[in-house]
Amino acid sequence: MKAHDGMYIDGAWRPAAGRERIEVVNPADEQVIAGVPAANADDVDAAVRAARAAFPGWAATAPAERAALIGALRDVLVARKDEFAEIITAELGSPRGFSEMVHVGAPIAVSSSFSELGASYAFEERIGNSTVLLEPVGVVGAITPWNYPLHQIVAKVAPALAAGCTLVLKPAEDTPLTAQLFAEAVHEAGIPAGVFNLVTGTGPVAGQALAAHEGVDLVSFTGSTAVGKQIGATAGAAVKRVALELGGKSANVILPGADLAKAVAAGVGHVMNNSGQSCNALTRMLVHRDQYEEAVSLAAAAVAKYPSGDPRDPGTRLGPVINAKQRDRIRGYITKGVEEGARLVAGGPEAPYEHGYFIAPTVFADVTPEMTIAQEEIFGPVLSILPYEDRDEALRIANGTVYGLGGAVWAADEETAVAFARRMDTGQVDINGGRFNPLAPFGGYKQSGVGRELGPHGLAEYLQTKSLQF
Repeated sequence: MKAHDGMYIDGAWRPAAGRERIEVVNPADEQVIAGVPAANADDVDAAVRAARAAFPGWAATAPAERAALIGALRDVLVARKDEFAEIITAELGSPRGFSEMVHVGAPIAVSSSFSELGASYAFEERIGNSTVLLEPVGVVGAITPWNYPLHQIVAKVAPALAAGCTLVLKPAEDTPLTAQLFAEAVHEAGIPAGVFNLVTGTGPVAGQALAAHEGVDLVSFTGSTAVGKQIGATAGAAVKRVALELGGKSANVILPGADLAKAVAAGVGHVMNNSGQSCNALTRMLVHRDQYEEAVSLAAAAVAKYPSGDPRDPGTRLGPVINAKQRDRIRGYITKGVEEGARLVAGGPEAPYEHGYFIAPTVFADVTPEMTIAQEEIFGPVLSILPYEDRDEALRIANGTVYGLGGAVWAADEETAVAFARRMDTGQVDINGGRFNPLAPFGGYKQSGVGRELGPHGLAEYLQTKSLQF
């Protein structure tokens, strides 16, 4: 695979300051497909300085002009969508169709939304005898994960650019090729030098240096709750703003009277998509006890429709997980579920293939709320089905984790579903299969994070407020 042997800083590819390298491995066959330089503190410092120098000019650029450049970036993403899909399939292991439809399709929609929003957003308003100004916060340190490598980049870069901020991006070390191709797209779109900068590297070195750098005004991080806490502590010591999109253990609540077959099939699909590597995956399915065994049977049948294999094969619906560490971690959770008394109705810890980081799609029944698999984020294709007696118990189970990122409610009518959803402690709830909305705020309650991404609320994260009194 094509890879740049440098960092994208101040509008050009520059040699790395150190000699450390990162190998990029195809998780489907465990073969090294490329290598990229690993940034050190000097690389991060150079990138931040470039962003700092570019900030005054970009902040002073008219919002409509900034929005037009985001639109130009969107056009490049569209023109190069096949390249992005191929790279994401190679370094993430996502099935080729899912890569194109979701991994590339969603970022195109999000970039379009911020191009339109940036041109129409009210960056000032009159309140009484004051004019309130919404100004860019400054230089953003964006640290993105591997599970949606392009979407998470665009979800940070597009609103930051619309707000008038400049950025330094540190992508996950497992998927740096997608980030390098995105830097090419930024350059091709004509975004001025220094406004966007890319450093590839590890979290403990490059990520920590970026979060701690005195020239960074806001750190936007998506990843695990454990790392998010560390970044929050680092930023807090410098009284620096953070936006954190962290883990989840989302509940899919199926109320009596809902279309059970449809709800179960959709819930299984939500967990299996992206090999379960979604922070908002509906990994806990809650079903009334009267319909419980039927739901378990439906789930076992539904999961059989997700064959794993070569992600380049059009028939593959379930690719590998990202790396050996993640594969072994997921296997450990599956083993733990069996040890704690859950009933394995599909899948298991055994490797389905000799090579590749594959996990068999797994479904557990007879799961109780206190079990490890019902409390901790597994981040793999593993579904737990829990019974409940009444709606109050369903709500207690749904709200009974440290997380609150996503959720879903299925009911016979919208009014019943919405009434239940209003009582859930979570940042986003899908009602009877609600579709993705690139303008709706995405983010969590409790330990699922701080702040929101997407739409007007996502843009607001990159702004600070000034009032002028007359």
